Amino acid sequence: MPGENLTRDEARERARLLSVEGYEVALDVRSAIGAGSASAPGPGEGRRTFRSVTTIRFRCAEPGASTFADLVAPSVTSVVLNGQELDPAAVFDGARIALEGLRAENVLTVDAQCAYSRTGEGMHRFADPEDGEVYLYTQYEPADARRVFAGFEQPDLKAPFAFSVTAPADWTVLSNGAADGDPEPVGESSATWRFMTTQPISTYITAVVAGPYHIEHDHYRRELPDGSALEIPLGALCRRSLAKHFDADDIFTVTKQGLDFFHDHFDYPYPFGKYDQAFVPEYNIGAMENPGCVTFREEFVFRGKVTQASYEHRANVVLHEMAHMWFGDLVTMEWWDDLWLKESFADFMGAFSLVEATRFTDGWITFANRRKSWAYRADQLPSTHPVTADIGDLEDAKLNFDGITYAKGASVLKQLVAYVGRDAFLEGARRYFRRHAYGNTRLEHLLEVLAETSGRDMSAWSRAWLQTAGVNTLTPQATYDAEGRITELAVLQEAPQAHPTLRPHRVAVGLYRREASDVGALVRYARAEADVAGPRTVVAELAGAQRPDLILVNDEDLTYCKIRFDEDSLATLRAHLGDLGDPLARALCWSALWNLARDGLMPARDFVDLVLRFAGRESDIGVLQMLHAWAQSALTHYAAPGWREEGGRALAEGALRELRLAAPGSGHQLAWARFFAHVASSDADRQLLNGLLAGTARIDGLDVDQELRWTFLEPLAAQGDADASVIDAELARDDTASGKRHQVRCRAARPSAEVKARAWADVVESDELSNALVEATISGLCQAGQRELLAPYAPRYFAAIERVWEERSIEIAMAIVRGLYPSLQDDRGTLEMSQVWLDEHPDAPSALRRLVLEAHDDLARAVRAQDCDAKVAAAGT
Repeated sequence: MPGENLTRDEARERARLLSVEGYEVALDVRSAIGAGSASAPGPGEGRRTFRSVTTIRFRCAEPGASTFADLVAPSVTSVVLNGQELDPAAVFDGARIALEGLRAENVLTVDAQCAYSRTGEGMHRFADPEDGEVYLYTQYEPADARRVFAGFEQPDLKAPFAFSVTAPADWTVLSNGAADGDPEPVGESSATWRFMTTQPISTYITAVVAGPYHIEHDHYRRELPDGSALEIPLGALCRRSLAKHFDADDIFTVTKQGLDFFHDHFDYPYPFGKYDQAFVPEYNIGAMENPGCVTFREEFVFRGKVTQASYEHRANVVLHEMAHMWFGDLVTMEWWDDLWLKESFADFMGAFSLVEATRFTDGWITFANRRKSWAYRADQLPSTHPVTADIGDLEDAKLNFDGITYAKGASVLKQLVAYVGRDAFLEGARRYFRRHAYGNTRLEHLLEVLAETSGRDMSAWSRAWLQTAGVNTLTPQATYDAEGRITELAVLQEAPQAHPTLRPHRVAVGLYRREASDVGALVRYARAEADVAGPRTVVAELAGAQRPDLILVNDEDLTYCKIRFDEDSLATLRAHLGDLGDPLARALCWSALWNLARDGLMPARDFVDLVLRFAGRESDIGVLQMLHAWAQSALTHYAAPGWREEGGRALAEGALRELRLAAPGSGHQLAWARFFAHVASSDADRQLLNGLLAGTARIDGLDVDQELRWTFLEPLAAQGDADASVIDAELARDDTASGKRHQVRCRAARPSAEVKARAWADVVESDELSNALVEATISGLCQAGQRELLAPYAPRYFAAIERVWEERSIEIAMAIVRGLYPSLQDDRGTLEMSQVWLDEHPDAPSALRRLVLEAHDDLARAVRAQDCDAKVAAAGT
């Protein structure tokens, strides 16, 4: 990635000089199909390119000054500034175009050959193996628009955009704006689409989607307070070969529910005209909030049966992106320091609207269990940072799309709603939109409106929650009288030494006891809210209450914290966790127990035992699937090596037992089937998986569809029961883009030194694989049961990563550095090797060092947890 970075200081200086009046961007992507021409080369003939012609009209505050435009392209044909031809060889260095002697008003036209991408950055090109059709889409955040057109690539230089695209005439072509008339024929088989000029938006949220997409249409209409009607055309797209699986009706239902919710609460009409949602192949992220043309990963088009948790997740992402139309697109942060101003709000509003506007009324359980676990992990890494971060350049920005910016920020906003009140929060949002529409903001602009609407001084709250890092731990401390009544209940607050801030928390404390019945359910009989501040806070309202079996701090999940239990409560959970009837309370307890295991305070085998005894009684399918992931992670990373084999057998036996007990055809049955495949290890386990694939074995109600077939095949490949011929035969059965990814993963999973060497070379030594196949290869290569096979790659990893970072795009480099870190070589030798690399490379790019430091910290945590687990074994001998 040499020369492609942009610093905050450079961006500030350019923003001081320039204001942009508008862009006209003309793209010719006819070269995406066919082969043999200069722009569409055949095999071995170089990079495939497309023509990009950009005209930018902009003003300069200091005539005579110099600046630069951004463009990452193989070649530039011409550069014309204010009517003067510039020599591309003199002004273009591969990433920037030097612009000198600017006037007060300027016109820049750049004619370039830009490269199609196979990494999901810029203009991604995908050829469907099922029917040979070619599909294009763009993805830019934070700064890849410059791979498609010349521009000023920073969020605070907003401008209107007018796009035109020349493409094969039988394609569907979309951009942010609505089509401006019908496509104009170009020759016999091509056409040019022109799109309405957008409102002022940032470069990173412009978009083009082009190809023979399957498209479905709907319409949203709303009466506005002034009596007029808001009309929003809706579109939903996917590849043609996925159309038979596309449930656009459900997507439109959630879309309309979201539009109703946001219009009800934001009181600012959707400002971008149409609302298309395109589900695209080989997408690196979940989705992107391009106004009027939102893009999603096509895995949200479900090829087989999925659980309700998958539909809930998709709905949440749809609503998250929709919230961005206001938080992020209408009002945008000045620089990536305040990325949270869009991502934290979208994450919070996505969950808020999910619960209040759709059928997924238990969305806060998923938020507490899944999103917050992401935040807790990120907030305990050495790279943790305040929600408002210090982002010095684009590489730093790329890594800050993390659990802090999204999930912790959203959790803090949930706490903020409890602090200022729902009405004040939403009125603050309304004023924020009206005051800063089509503009850019910083933290103080949001605090200003919230102070107005709540009447509170927001500065202290901001310092505690937005401008400091780390997660607090809250623990109950209770004393009792001789009659078993509480004399005092206090909440103790702790902070890690590295981030010692104690914060104000609005919490609910719940007291639970077992009912005196055969059922013995754990039910709440007392509750009090309190403002926790400082190291110890007494909850006076609960004095005199009967002694509880369980004290749950942060009941109802009002604040962001890790919770601990007193000894009596922990003993109750060990014996009766499954008797806790409230699903949110149960999810909070599971999350707290997982944190104990991660922190080395509960042996991994004890956590696995809890899953084996109580997960079968879990009613919430999303929580159940999270428990499966945690149990597998506990076995792989946190269990003492000597217990892994025994623990694996126990998980496989438990999974199979619950699979047979689950209601036929239920989501729980499907979840247990997948989990069984992930932990299957014995001859009998593999025999059952083979039988289910062959149709000689059957479990009542379990439909072994194509996706489940691949799920069953991977462990068979990893354990040597399925060779290349079996895997390739499965691909012949499912010769699709998804099938190809699965095949690549299964082939890389085989337990052979030759296979591992080939997979390593395909990812590290070659850039031929697309982003999706890099991901699949890494996933297959790194199998928990193949530690010895993978051991030689630990030193090779540290020898390669600097070169990888220099030579590959940041998206691929991040995938390799994260995915191939030798976390399965979980011993002190690897920790030492990792530390040596960090010590010897102090000047390596900060983003690369951050990735290695995070992986090193995860490994150190795993070693500590294994020590905790081993002590249990030693004490028992």
